[in-house]
Amino acid sequence: MPGIEKKPDLSDPKLRQKLAQGLGHNTYGEPAWPNDIYFMFPVVILGVIALCAGLAVLDPAMVGEPANPFATPQEILPEWYLYPTFQILRIVPNKLLGITLCAAIPVGLMLVPFIESVNKFQNPFRRPIATTVFLIGLLITFWLGIGATFPIGKSLTLGLF
Repeated sequence: MPGIEKKPDLSDPKLRQKLAQGLGHNTYGEPAWPNDIYFMFPVVILGVIALCAGLAVLDPAMVGEPANPFATPQEILPEWYLYPTFQILRIVPNKLLGITLCAAIPVGLMLVPFIESVNKFQNPFRRPIATTVFLIGLLITFWLGIGATFPIGKSLTLGLF
């Protein structure tokens, strides 16, 4: 059974004037702000809160085992985006040199805009020096990042040989 629809009387001069001013709305002349928003926002906010509460009750987040300050895990790894710098600190025997190499990473990234900055082309094939530096840096980053997941004996060779 179809619902009752409110049909506008388009011959009404007041309605035609409102529509000409751009006030066309589902109630013909009543603006969306603030009237509808006042009624929609609380419903949406309560719906989101109900959804979050329902998910928390139905599928609670698991809490891991309690922390034990006397048991260090066998292999402690940082987040994935810090693997390359972690690998630098692992493989360099002199820790001062390792810290210096880690500090050289942001310095090198700050120098990137100045590499071939006089070249007006944005096409990487027309900027061979910048493209080569980028690709070599990307390969070294991937090599170091993958190597950080291996034990220290296999980290430089990635376990290949």
